[in-house]
Amino acid sequence: AGCSGGAAAAGGRGAGGPRPGRWAGVMAGAGVCQSVFPDLGAEDSGPTLIESLCMNCLENGMTRLLLTKIPFFKEIIVSSFACENCGWVNNEIQSAGKIQEQGVQYKLRVSSKEDLNREVVKADCATTKIPELDFEIPPFTQKGALSTLEGLIDRAVAGLEQDQPTRKATDPDVASKIEEFIEKLTKLKDVEMPFTLVVDDPSGNSFVENPHAPQKDEALTITHYKRDAAQDSMLGLQASTEEEKSQNTSDDFRNEVLQFGTNCPGCNAPAETNMKLVQIPHFKEVIIMATNCEACGQRTNEVKSGGATERLGTKITLRITDPSDMSRDLLKSETCAVFIPELEFELGMGILGGKFTTLEGLLNDVKELTVAKNPFFAGDSTVPERSKKLGEFGQKLNEIILGKREAHIILRDSAGNSYLQNLYAPDPDPEMTVEKFERTFEDNEELGLNDMNTEDYQEQKVDK
Repeated sequence: AGCSGGAAAAGGRGAGGPRPGRWAGVMAGAGVCQSVFPDLGAEDSGPTLIESLCMNCLENGMTRLLLTKIPFFKEIIVSSFACENCGWVNNEIQSAGKIQEQGVQYKLRVSSKEDLNREVVKADCATTKIPELDFEIPPFTQKGALSTLEGLIDRAVAGLEQDQPTRKATDPDVASKIEEFIEKLTKLKDVEMPFTLVVDDPSGNSFVENPHAPQKDEALTITHYKRDAAQDSMLGLQASTEEEKSQNTSDDFRNEVLQFGTNCPGCNAPAETNMKLVQIPHFKEVIIMATNCEACGQRTNEVKSGGATERLGTKITLRITDPSDMSRDLLKSETCAVFIPELEFELGMGILGGKFTTLEGLLNDVKELTVAKNPFFAGDSTVPERSKKLGEFGQKLNEIILGKREAHIILRDSAGNSYLQNLYAPDPDPEMTVEKFERTFEDNEELGLNDMNTEDYQEQKVDK
């Protein structure tokens, strides 16, 4: 009873000020004709000031809005409200970017006080859990926050303490239980015993920092999953109906370049995406999607497998010995993980999405993701040791790309839908090995195959 009450109370009180729908109108009225969400930097124009109602004393206060975008969290709206009459302050963030194609779950095993300093981006639709205390903060009960793990705990404690004086007067038993629970939450910051933090975000817009990047974090598990109908409904999404699906034949689909409207991932302006079914020699059919934004010039491409999940997974190992290896065609599906053993580097499945590029293009994308676009590589949050480590990692990647350092690259795709060009085809490639393997239970779980029924699925089984 104490935990469920705490989850509801942890939401706290909303900030004064207008709703997000009004913010865009305010910015448009101010004559903003450049990108609505500029990059966060030292040369930004500063926040927009709006006089708004304080929800604590019902007097007028001041809301400061900053529309910006940061790596790993797309576009965001940062708001800060302060009332000079009663001293009430409230800060929050809201995601202004698109909802990702897949949800994400971060599971962190906290075993030291250093873990409490990890940066955490928690969207308002994310569920936060601490299983050891049976504690849960349901979605939409707290505003979005950019904080640390310790800050999330402090915020939950503050929410539980908010109505304690009233509870002590009306229901002392419940107040006593919540007080005991608050003490347990506070003791977590001493990390006397390891505990687990779970952030489950169906929108895919939450993030937990990996301080060991670009190396794998053994304490952090990241799982991407497909949303169910209830989660789509919660986010305001609606699945397409049968009447809306394309009626084109397979032959027409292969010969036609399809176009559909979307928003640019860079500036959020309307753009057109082209989609084409392509046959890769000695492999299979894939779907290539490309977006070219006329507003900001950004170009993106994404590849999805056009076939079914293979019966066996595929592991491709290439020994890079010559600069000509960089020109090999490469298809990385969304279910493919990338390893570079010499650099102790692992890129999990789902990261970077599906790509049809060259080996050089993939390594450049890895370098851009881990170094150039890493928010913890530069700025106020930089740690010198971490910055030096990432710089050395980027230098080693450059040496591999230029052919000055030998290395192995491993593509492990549990769905069997990835491909690396064999320069000696149809003969075997002496520097490349392709292995087929049986998927483990965990592999099938990530692909959603354990719960899939392909036989007698029309028969409804009723437990008696």
